[in-house]
Amino acid sequence: MGGFGTSRPASSVALCAFLTFLNLFAFLLAVGAERRRSTGKVVPDEYDERSYCLYDTDASTVYGVSAFFVLLLQQAVVTAATRCLCFGPVLSSRGCAVTAFVLSWITFLIAEACLIGGSVRNAKHTKYLGYYMKHDLVTCATLRKGVFAAAAAMMIINLLASLVYY
Repeated sequence: MGGFGTSRPASSVALCAFLTFLNLFAFLLAVGAERRRSTGKVVPDEYDERSYCLYDTDASTVYGVSAFFVLLLQQAVVTAATRCLCFGPVLSSRGCAVTAFVLSWITFLIAEACLIGGSVRNAKHTKYLGYYMKHDLVTCATLRKGVFAAAAAMMIINLLASLVYY
């Protein structure tokens, strides 16, 4: 007799807890990456009349790449555990499972794209000096607000879809 009253094995509960931990850890890393984005300020060069951008920290790149790999691990674990749409007795509707599977992968891909794109863009700006421009700089290019936050939001949706899918 299946349904919501059926108890799940301890290994299944442990796997759900592990998936939740991985996803929430990646979420916290993405939030940390959003809060620690590089900022730049225009600094005059002491040797000539040019100015350049001096960027402060590269922490959000490390946080973003770490979140990328933790989320990748979470998706690999849930994919390996489900063995391509082989579900336990809790999900009686295959349509619901397929929808959760598709939503899980779409949100995973969006989150990964935001994480790796934001990390690369942030690292580029952190290392780039505006010294080679022929005119004085007014502002420094930085990563837009919300790139890592969008990844974090997709991670929460991915967690819910992955747990429903599992």
